[in-house]
Amino acid sequence: MKPEPSAYVRGLPIGEQIPFSGDGIPGWEIFPFESDGLRVKPLEPPVLPEPPREGEDGPQECGACRKSDDQFLWTDEHWRLHGFTEPSSLPAMVMLQPRGHHDLYDLPAERAAELGRMLQRAEQAVLSVGGIARVHINKWGDGGAHLHLWLIGRPEGMMQLRGSCLPLWEDVLPEVDAGVWAETNRRIARAMAEGGGTAHV
Repeated sequence: MKPEPSAYVRGLPIGEQIPFSGDGIPGWEIFPFESDGLRVKPLEPPVLPEPPREGEDGPQECGACRKSDDQFLWTDEHWRLHGFTEPSSLPAMVMLQPRGHHDLYDLPAERAAELGRMLQRAEQAVLSVGGIARVHINKWGDGGAHLHLWLIGRPEGMMQLRGSCLPLWEDVLPEVDAGVWAETNRRIARAMAEGGGTAHV
């Protein structure tokens, strides 16, 4: 039997033109686009059941699980820190993942107890690069069933890049030089290894 949309979804203005709120994100100073001419896309009907995410059927279908340790910046017995070989347009961007194939809701108690300390270590490693005022930590989870927490460095002094619009700025700013990006990844890996585990770059 096909699932029915929730009461919340049934109450949404599907297919209708939605106006911008004058107090909404497009009016914020941190929004990276001029709001003149922008329109909200009409909502599409819900898709139920939702299509499976990558790795939904277990580790054999999971891209994160299939990666070897040398494809990460840093690893230990239970955690891995993923870096990106292609430069971002922000000063640093990494993803913290458990080694085991879990999402947050089914993360074993032992790993869940470690998560706060691991995020703290990863944030300290990103800050060690220098020139970073804050590290934004995000979990979206719609693309993959393997837990992955993004840590994104916000450049010091760039007040317009504060807050929840930072990932939008990442799409429009010029990319960091490839050599600088590689060195940033090395520094983050070394900083993580100072607290244990193995740096791979």
